[in-house]
Amino acid sequence: MRYSELGQGLKVSAIGIGCMPMVSGGNIVYGEGANADDAIETIHAAIDKGVTFFDTAEIYGPFQNEELVGRAIEGKRDGLVIATKFGFRFDGNQITGTDSSPENIRRACEGSLKRLGIDTIDLFYQHRVDTRVPIEDVVGTLAELISEGKIRHIGLSEAGPETIRRAAATHPITALQSEYSLWERGVEEEILPLCKELGIGFVPYSPLGRGFLTGDFKSRSDLPENDWRHNDPRWSEENFDANRKIVKVIEGVAKRNAVSAAQVALAWLIAQEDHVAPIPGVKRIATMSDSVAAADLDLSDQDLAELAAAVPPGAAQGNRYGEQGMRMVRL
Repeated sequence: MRYSELGQGLKVSAIGIGCMPMVSGGNIVYGEGANADDAIETIHAAIDKGVTFFDTAEIYGPFQNEELVGRAIEGKRDGLVIATKFGFRFDGNQITGTDSSPENIRRACEGSLKRLGIDTIDLFYQHRVDTRVPIEDVVGTLAELISEGKIRHIGLSEAGPETIRRAAATHPITALQSEYSLWERGVEEEILPLCKELGIGFVPYSPLGRGFLTGDFKSRSDLPENDWRHNDPRWSEENFDANRKIVKVIEGVAKRNAVSAAQVALAWLIAQEDHVAPIPGVKRIATMSDSVAAADLDLSDQDLAELAAAVPPGAAQGNRYGEQGMRMVRL
């Protein structure tokens, strides 16, 4: 396994694991519901392969994903980097909006620590920017949690350039997590250069386009009826076939290298910057093993140039979220 260094010297495996798909039912379902035993075995197998970076959030489930990760890492905590996220308020299990007030940050932190069964959260992200709470107040609260030993590092997710600068001026930021992949390159113009300037690592989520870039889906009929991706504009009837053209380019490079399309898409991301660690979502050992193998794939200059030319920024058809989701990014 190769390793990457995010901001503030935080060392993580070059490929992390997005644990979100490992919920059974819950509020965000990808494919068939996950089996908890299989998911825990997948986390154990990933650790055996040298993966140290595991990503979850209180909103996944909600709450049950953190509990599952907590069960999986029991007795295996040493050397792992456990990342989770705060930033929403709940009425029972119903999400009722964003909330990054100091009181809610502390509530979320205590809940996550308990569910994960750990003493310290390695990387604590603001899941979405709360425009009602100044980012200086958010980061100030997180800095207090660092001094109290409850978290080690501060992260942001889907923050815009001004927010990132203001946050970093308040306290060093270790990582920004935002969507980035061969079909979502919007961070390249301003966000990635800013992270490099400020010494902030970058963690791409949905690095495989929520599974689209794997080539496993030939039509929308391959999605189960309750799959969240039915809400994704890029998976819509009007955009699906056009976006398949992107996948065919990736598959061509994969065939030339005798690897999977997923490995090509992940290796392309790793090749973009030194301080990048993508977190593909998995729930089974086979998928995890395929994704993790991308850490050892070196694409040639020809491969990288072909991919960049064939899939330029803006090549994908459709927004990456529906209207409500788009209102919550780059704030």
